[in-house]
Amino acid sequence: MSAEKSLHKIRVLLIDDEELARQLLREYLAAHEEVEIVAECTNGFEAVKALTELQPDLIFLDVQMPKLNGFEVLELVERRPAVIFTTAYDEYALRAFAVHAVDYLLKPFSAERFAEALQHAQNLLGREQAVPFAELATAARGSNSPLERILIREGTEVRVIPVGKIDYLEAQDDYVAIKALGQTHLKAIALAELERNLDARRFVRIHRSYIVNLERIAKIELYAKDSRRVVLNDGAQLPVSRAGYSKLQALI
Repeated sequence: MSAEKSLHKIRVLLIDDEELARQLLREYLAAHEEVEIVAECTNGFEAVKALTELQPDLIFLDVQMPKLNGFEVLELVERRPAVIFTTAYDEYALRAFAVHAVDYLLKPFSAERFAEALQHAQNLLGREQAVPFAELATAARGSNSPLERILIREGTEVRVIPVGKIDYLEAQDDYVAIKALGQTHLKAIALAELERNLDARRFVRIHRSYIVNLERIAKIELYAKDSRRVVLNDGAQLPVSRAGYSKLQALI
């Protein structure tokens, strides 16, 4: 650990919806003078807000929580502290370790196992190595499970958009504009990444800049020589490339 870091305590955030679980973490952390708890959160929305405002060095994070699960919390965070998962479910362990999570504590765990995990985190902080949150979120969902909702952070607030409510998505530089329920929301992500995680039976890349929800298409029309567009139920018109038209023909 660098000399500068050694002068400061490790700032820790506890994120768990169970009071007894947080109490145990507090008791275990009390034995480590190099650590201070800056806040506790009982659900995913609180966690995103606290992570954004407090910017802790290390978080102890439950996976199964109300509103947002632990991996969804990570997806919404820009600054990346070290993460130790604490959960009663072992089904996420291999996924977490596959993307180099700091550690994974399966409840109930002993003070000795806790201290081992904390040491792993301290070693990571000493190397100043970032945790790959985007990969963690993808791993948690599983490669065969399409997105069911898209999460967008607006300041310290979180907006949850069910994919079934989406009309279409449009690439805009480093963002994707998500059109849903008459509103537009921007998410800092590549359109290709969203395409990989959406259900290909429902969402089609019709153009390099557009993905459309098949259920929203009213018609496909020819408006110039070899040029087509889709008209959605609300009247919106989107361009269709040749490759996109081939995909639509195969699905509609």
